[in-house]
Amino acid sequence: MVEVTIREGEPLEKALRRFKKKWERAGILRDVKKKSFYEKPSDTKRIARKKAVRRMARMRRIARY
Repeated sequence: MVEVTIREGEPLEKALRRFKKKWERAGILRDVKKKSFYEKPSDTKRIARKKAVRRMARMRRIARY
């Protein structure tokens, strides 16, 4: 749960901006989008393997230099 307390004399726009930033960092929108449709466990595993391969390739490229 993301909470933002409005400080004394703080404009509402600034508090809203802080709320949006905390909301994005918490990953709420990402989770909502991810869970909006059912994803088969096999698809979840396939995507995770794909991400791991990309991550390892990136690490190998970085390690070369």
